[in-house]
Amino acid sequence: MEPDDSINVLGGALDLCGGDPVTGFFRDGHCNTCSADQGSHTVCAVMTAEFLAFSKYVGNDLSTPRPEFRFAGLKPGDRWCLCASRFLQAADEGCAPKVSLEATHRRALDIVPLDVLERHKA
Repeated sequence: MEPDDSINVLGGALDLCGGDPVTGFFRDGHCNTCSADQGSHTVCAVMTAEFLAFSKYVGNDLSTPRPEFRFAGLKPGDRWCLCASRFLQAADEGCAPKVSLEATHRRALDIVPLDVLERHKA
């Protein structure tokens, strides 16, 4: 699995999204992606309590610790490579988290329009 070029939505080098907890499809701290990343984990989101509650409500509980997967659970302020479609769904519902454009992979634009990402810039 070779990652796509590490380019952000602004056309520059992809910045680190998060290292504590380590995020990304490749668990390298970046929102890198490849053809095997069916969820397009490309949006570098800054978690909020509102978004975490929304995500749990729609079936993706990111806040509950899962020690069997070495996952402590996310809390507000954590940065996480979020699936682009989940981000867009949250934006449509009015509870999208903030986004680091510099750490959001350009492949997110296949799903989320740039103006939507810009409206949620961290």
